[in-house]
Amino acid sequence: MKKIQILGTGCPKCRKLYNNAKEAADSLGIECEVVKIENIADIAAFGVMLTPALAIDGDVKLVGKVPGVEELKIILA
Repeated sequence: MKKIQILGTGCPKCRKLYNNAKEAADSLGIECEVVKIENIADIAAFGVMLTPALAIDGDVKLVGKVPGVEELKIILA
């Protein structure tokens, strides 16, 4: 099972990325866990200095933008 991690402090862009990632995973039928990581120290441990960011199984895939559902489907597939 994939672990999709949304890195961000809870701002509107972070929430939008969370919702888009969840929708993309659901529409692809991917069995995954989508989690928010909001602690600054935990985010920095990923080497991320700009949020929101998306990581899959601990591997950072994008930083500082909120892609749409279709783009996220490509990243998740």
